[in-house]
Amino acid sequence: MNTQLTDTVTLATELADFQQSWNAKAPAGLQDKFENGIEETKPLNDAALKVGDTAPDFELNNASNKQVKLSALLQQGPVILSWYRGGWCPYCNIQLRYLQSYLSHFKAAGAALVALSPELPDKSLSTTEKNNLAFEVLTDYNNEVARQFRIAFTLNEELIEIYDDFHKLENYNGVSTNELPVPATYVVGTDGVIKYAFVDTDYRKRAEPAEILDVLKSL
Repeated sequence: MNTQLTDTVTLATELADFQQSWNAKAPAGLQDKFENGIEETKPLNDAALKVGDTAPDFELNNASNKQVKLSALLQQGPVILSWYRGGWCPYCNIQLRYLQSYLSHFKAAGAALVALSPELPDKSLSTTEKNNLAFEVLTDYNNEVARQFRIAFTLNEELIEIYDDFHKLENYNGVSTNELPVPATYVVGTDGVIKYAFVDTDYRKRAEPAEILDVLKSL
């Protein structure tokens, strides 16, 4: 992937290309089951924290089991919080690589980038190494913080059966709740108030890094 900001290829384009490729190979009926799951969780789009809300403070372990506290990061500048479902998710890995490609520009705008998922630290470390990430990747164990942002949900029984066949979530997250976060992205200002919120229960859609950067430049 070319990482220059002048590229015409956007994150949305690459995600759509992957989706098209996946759809072409997916077994009959599987796509419909995922679409049903997306439809069921749409109420979270309205329920999640929004621009103007105060972000809950939290303290979570990073991939090296060191604690990272949101309020401490905010003393240095705005913070980008980006939830992903797990290192098993190809859409998440595409997004993480795009975020990495913008990291120097986020830093130049005075911001810190933090990714969060319910994966255990050893799994987060694998994700960090696989994607060559140079930003904090935190374990939101049991989706405790995601719940505070109102972006956590439980898979329906149909999807649990599908996930268990490919990547049993309990093996990644250490709990048997079958709960995931919406892959939401927030920009939190130094005052602790949310300045930008991208929440879409369609996990194939993610916040565009260029849009995040524009928000940071406006603060």
